[in-house]
Amino acid sequence: MAGTVYLVMAMRRPDFNDAAVQPHRDFLDALQAQGKLQLTGGFADGSGGAYVLCNVESLEQAQAIVATDPLVTMQASDLTVHEWNTR
Repeated sequence: MAGTVYLVMAMRRPDFNDAAVQPHRDFLDALQAQGKLQLTGGFADGSGGAYVLCNVESLEQAQAIVATDPLVTMQASDLTVHEWNTR
């Protein structure tokens, strides 16, 4: 599936709060139900994870969605959003 998607990298902060995990999973489930989540997973070393947003109109919209992720709102991880042109 080629096109523009948005890669979200989530790197845990040193003071990561485990209480953010379930709300983050619920957030991802909601995105999936809306058809906006293509792929998600954690890194094997436990340092964080990533997810891919799809069916999002712009980088700005992707950033606005990510700003509501409990990993951000609970200050558990640092998230960055990258516009990703796949082929």
